[in-house]
Amino acid sequence: MRRGLLAEYESQGALVEAAKTLRDAGYRRLDALTPSPSDEVCDALALPRSRLPFVTGAGAAIGGALAYLLLWWTQVVDYPLNVGGRPDHPWPAFVPLTFETAVLFGGVATFVGFFVACGLPRLWHPLFEVDGIERASVDRFVLLVDAEDPRFEATETRARLDETAPRRVASFGEGEGA
Repeated sequence: MRRGLLAEYESQGALVEAAKTLRDAGYRRLDALTPSPSDEVCDALALPRSRLPFVTGAGAAIGGALAYLLLWWTQVVDYPLNVGGRPDHPWPAFVPLTFETAVLFGGVATFVGFFVACGLPRLWHPLFEVDGIERASVDRFVLLVDAEDPRFEATETRARLDETAPRRVASFGEGEGA
């Protein structure tokens, strides 16, 4: 979201009602800034489920497979040792290292996936230029409407936001339409 309109509310309930109103009006590219996580806000915005669990699972599966293949190759194919009559393929001995490597790869994939999904590190965003936006992390509730939304039209959207009785409506970002 590089440009658009924002509306600031005093309470979470007002933000939820405004988000529902805009969703019912056909707006789809909405976001919210709140001082704490809120399931009601997420439901009102109809946010999709995170894909991060799939990234974690894929990382863990790749890590486990690589660890098992490395152990199998080194101990069964490349340099087999017959010590004390052990089997050619002692898979129970491979389980601990395979599990630990799967956990490591899953954790690293989650860490990297989170930063990629959030677009971090982000040193600057047009929203940072709006006066008082830092209050969204303290005691304000902010609804954002992206200018890229197909229903977005600056004056009509501003009028719809004004109908929801916000503290203020402001534009952010550069270019036309904001």
